[in-house]
Amino acid sequence: MQAYDLERYKRQIALENWGEQGQAKLAAASVFIAGAGGLGSVVAFYLASAGVGTLRIADRDRVELSNLNRQTLHNDARIGVPKAESALQTLTAFNSSINVIASVVEITAGNIDALASGVDLVIDCLDNFETRFILNEFCCRQNIPLIHAGVWGISGQVTFIHPPQTPCLRCIFPRSLPKSSPPVVGASVGIIGSIQALEALKYLTGIGPSLKGRMLSFDGSDMSISHLKLTRNNNCPVRKQIQPQQ
Repeated sequence: MQAYDLERYKRQIALENWGEQGQAKLAAASVFIAGAGGLGSVVAFYLASAGVGTLRIADRDRVELSNLNRQTLHNDARIGVPKAESALQTLTAFNSSINVIASVVEITAGNIDALASGVDLVIDCLDNFETRFILNEFCCRQNIPLIHAGVWGISGQVTFIHPPQTPCLRCIFPRSLPKSSPPVVGASVGIIGSIQALEALKYLTGIGPSLKGRMLSFDGSDMSISHLKLTRNNNCPVRKQIQPQQ
């Protein structure tokens, strides 16, 4: 490991069970981040700051003024710029030693393999379940872990999905929830996105247990955190179609 890396990452390298070996694992890792909005901004920034070697980011939308209360990869000067490209500019300026691949594209069943095949981890930073289910089926088929999260107002949730060890997203949410534009506070996105990023770093370095089989729920109204045990659905269509061996 080069002197630059030892100095830049020394405070996390000092963590028990992380060390230079854990940092080398991060440098060799590849992560697909679906969405460069609120959650995607937090996740991408903290993975870049930790030295994850390759970040693949996909988002079809462009930066709007109403995004800027929570989407910290972007700014006023980037209004109208594709979010994925804005993310690339911010992240490479912050850490030029990592590789950021930006795709200005809608994630579909037809292109998910091209976008995410070969990654070590997929992180769901989306705002709709139709596309989340595409990620879920891809991850089940490819045996790639998926970190799901969602935010509403000042509350949110996170879980680590990795069938057959855990339920898949369809087991947890059998049907797509209605599309909406929920109220969102930037600070709550920061909390939930940071938990996603920490789950990713723990998994990639191997330093601790994850939220496998558990849904962490954060309620900002009283600052409470609870955990819900998740169970697999024997009638889950993804399990039947993609994982018939279970």
